[in-house]
Amino acid sequence: MMWSYSYGYHGLGAFGLLWLVIYAALVIVPFWRLLPRFGMPNWVSLVSVIPLGALILLWIMAFKDKGDGGRG
Repeated sequence: MMWSYSYGYHGLGAFGLLWLVIYAALVIVPFWRLLPRFGMPNWVSLVSVIPLGALILLWIMAFKDKGDGGRG
């Protein structure tokens, strides 16, 4: 006997895609502005879209010297 389950349609949809773009902008832009101050390239901010990536970047930034003696 074959079992068949119908879970329906659980796609992202237009509204979910909109929220994804808003979330990405809210997370990427601050990292994009902050990372050059810590001597890291801007493109690394794309890693922050993944929550674990954002957490790792925060830890790297917290323990890295800014290069200006900690001012500003």
